[in-house]
Amino acid sequence: MGLFQERPLSKRTTANERAMAKVHALFHGAGRGADLPSAKGTAYGLLNAVTEFVDHERRARSFYHRLDSAWFDQGASLKQRALDQAVLLAD
Repeated sequence: MGLFQERPLSKRTTANERAMAKVHALFHGAGRGADLPSAKGTAYGLLNAVTEFVDHERRARSFYHRLDSAWFDQGASLKQRALDQAVLLAD
């Protein structure tokens, strides 16, 4: 899907794999509203899983660092790429 990309360092790859696994779990029923008919198995549901991961699950030094990232930094970028991919899937 292109949201999470392989990193050359093994530590980052492991973190990347954990992030992908968490988003996968959120998409397949662990996320808020993941079992609703409007989200289950849809591009919208996948976007919701990525958004929930970035906004609530992703590791951060503090709540404020997570909020800043989700609104303006890497988290915002990840959510934008997820939206772009969801739009492509919907076409």
